[in-house]
Amino acid sequence: MNLVISGKNLDITEGLRSAIEEKIAKLERYFNDSTEVHVTLSTEKNRQKIEITIPMKGSIIRAEEVSSDMYVSIDLVEEVIERQLRKYKNKLIDKAQNAAHLNQEFIDEDMEDEEEINIIRSKKFAMKPMDPEEACVQMELLGHNFFVFRNSETDEVNVVYKRKGNTYGLIEPEY
Repeated sequence: MNLVISGKNLDITEGLRSAIEEKIAKLERYFNDSTEVHVTLSTEKNRQKIEITIPMKGSIIRAEEVSSDMYVSIDLVEEVIERQLRKYKNKLIDKAQNAAHLNQEFIDEDMEDEEEINIIRSKKFAMKPMDPEEACVQMELLGHNFFVFRNSETDEVNVVYKRKGNTYGLIEPEY
């Protein structure tokens, strides 16, 4: 497992680096040697944030934690990643391309408390072409935090979503 540590508005001290390496080392048993783990630390006022991103072929495992102490954030994010891996282990393995990034011992491990994903509602709707701004207005009118639409500029299916601080995000496909 290759660890890539970076900081935004923050210098990575030797203490932080060793705390990250110690915590993330617990995840080594899940991955093989070629798996890259990206760790980004950032600070804003009293908010200490850590983001971990693990790109795998076909999917991304990602977690972020925020607290007033960076060492607490590091402890919390490791638990989140481990929980995600355990929860989605069988889903990841079902896709053969993803199994290459996982350690064989983890794949062979039995799972007792696996949660099943149940889709309880399905919806179909017509997608009229609109620009992202119009989609944001439509999303607000419906009272949702995301909205799927056909972009009139690119003729692609896009998603707008509500972010913290009353801002919006746009997801566009990349081929």
